[in-house]
Amino acid sequence: MADTSSARAQILGGIRKALGSADGADEARRRLATHPRNLVPARAQIPHADQVELFATMATEVAATVERLPSLDEVPRAVAEYLAGLNLPAEIRVAPDPKLDAVPWDQRPTLTVTRGRARDPDAISVTGAFAAVAETGTLMLISGPEHPTTLNFMPDTHIVVLKRGEVVGTYEDAWDRLRAAMPGAMPRTVNLITGPSRTGDIEQRIELGAHGPRRLHILLIEDDAG
Repeated sequence: MADTSSARAQILGGIRKALGSADGADEARRRLATHPRNLVPARAQIPHADQVELFATMATEVAATVERLPSLDEVPRAVAEYLAGLNLPAEIRVAPDPKLDAVPWDQRPTLTVTRGRARDPDAISVTGAFAAVAETGTLMLISGPEHPTTLNFMPDTHIVVLKRGEVVGTYEDAWDRLRAAMPGAMPRTVNLITGPSRTGDIEQRIELGAHGPRRLHILLIEDDAG
């Protein structure tokens, strides 16, 4: 036991020495307060218009689909046509997100729209996103009463309404945005979603829909108003 304690002390001492701090707790608090950056990929440190293009490209490369729309007014049509094109039911479960309140669902009476957490029968969900990371085509979704996490994983098809202003370059930028939006508090869950759910466990073949939605469709709204 003494040998174990000695080895632990040596390891922690080496860490403190490398950090230049005698107090590891102080160093941890400093890092939490300052959010220092490590190596950040250069490919996403580009003008915002290029970040939007990069996000769309990277999301497509990981088997998501991206459709650009001029405004939220086009969302009902786009959703209805997307579902019809895949012969999917026109029944959607929508997050009770104020960002989606401006969507005129009544323009498409053929769509059956309900709101709230996902239930077992729900095949299609529609949510917003807190941010989108251009460097990898990743969506950042946060939990809360207006953003039920079940909608991200239970339905077979996940449709995300994303405004171009929510696209950022890097993961660091996304976390900065979240800290600024929720100072002093963080959501219970932050989901980083890159493409549909997949696995390669079976004969090393990629299978979509293994642990969540098999389809991820992103509606990229060009107009950030509203």
